[in-house]
Amino acid sequence: MKKQTVLLVAAGGAAAAFVLYTYYTSKSRAAVIPTVIPNDANIYVLEGGGLEVHISAFGATITKLYAPDRDGKKDDIVLGFESLEPYTEGKSPYFGCIVGRVANRIANALFSLDGKEYNLKANNGPNTLHGGLVGWDKVWWDAEYVDHPEGKALRLTYTSPDGEEGFPGTVRATVTYRLTTSGVSSRMSMGSRGNELPPEQPSLVTEMEATTDQATPISMAQHTYWNLGGHHSGTVLDHVLRLVATAYTPVDANLIPTGEIIPTAGTPFDFANRHKIGALIRSTGDADTYGYDHNYVLSAPKKSKGSNGTRLAASVFEPITGRAMDVLTDAPGVQFYTGNFLDGSIEGKNGVQYEKHAGFCLETQGFPNAINNARFPNVVVRPGETYRHTIVHRFYTR
Repeated sequence: MKKQTVLLVAAGGAAAAFVLYTYYTSKSRAAVIPTVIPNDANIYVLEGGGLEVHISAFGATITKLYAPDRDGKKDDIVLGFESLEPYTEGKSPYFGCIVGRVANRIANALFSLDGKEYNLKANNGPNTLHGGLVGWDKVWWDAEYVDHPEGKALRLTYTSPDGEEGFPGTVRATVTYRLTTSGVSSRMSMGSRGNELPPEQPSLVTEMEATTDQATPISMAQHTYWNLGGHHSGTVLDHVLRLVATAYTPVDANLIPTGEIIPTAGTPFDFANRHKIGALIRSTGDADTYGYDHNYVLSAPKKSKGSNGTRLAASVFEPITGRAMDVLTDAPGVQFYTGNFLDGSIEGKNGVQYEKHAGFCLETQGFPNAINNARFPNVVVRPGETYRHTIVHRFYTR
């Protein structure tokens, strides 16, 4: 067999750690990214409410998102590449993509389900990260525009075959992106002076669904790196963040949850009261390892009339441009990640070198390693059931 050395990106949980893997090319170990390009490989564009979103069928990836600042000036507020080649060549640390079939880490690339043990492809040390060597971020999805009462939407579909990356069952997954200015939740966030903001703000709605013909774990996530000052504007440490969570799941040295659920109060992980992302970040680790890469425990969503079952998970504000973003979801957790392993070596759009903390991720999802921890919310989907996950990114200015 031919020996190869491949530089992969291990963006864990939402993390992004560059790891050099040396492995032998074989049918079971090769991380071969599909090279067959669909007939229509163009970027798909959605516009509405002052927003403009560019989406690739490769990885169902958001490559650009333009939003206005307080003076009406639009800028691209997501990290990424100018062309598709870095994505298709495996150079992306999960910029903007859909990850699956299971987001985050599965310890030791192993789990048992219904009395049978499944060995997965390990791609993050001993663990499986974001679906394995070739997760759903590294495949072409079928894409088509579809009609919606509020305008055009983009629907992407992918069929994951039985045994892909070691997972059981054939899974048919769908992701639909759409823009809306209608109310998307019965809950409202607070403006800078404490006044309630109406829910009729321009929003990007992401709806995920999946079905299976065998019992299998499914936990999809949207992995965009955000910088509300503009993707070129430097670090996000002065962004002001509130997380609607009072507990998190601590991790071991391999970034696998210990199984505990710990209150955030009195720790550097407490964002229940909004403050700058950088205010306590150096207290999260030593000089080389500090940064956020943790799953926060969200309250259970409450369905009510006029609500889609989502609730507020996070609010972020960038003081120079005045851009603000709320994240609403029906998922049980949100992984907050601060681009800890970006180091200036990645050249993004417009030649920008993305430095450490150049973006943040708020990945709503099931808990990491939930398939191996009965205390965590269930991620197993069975035949006849439908996995559903909704995320709303709501944009406004202050």
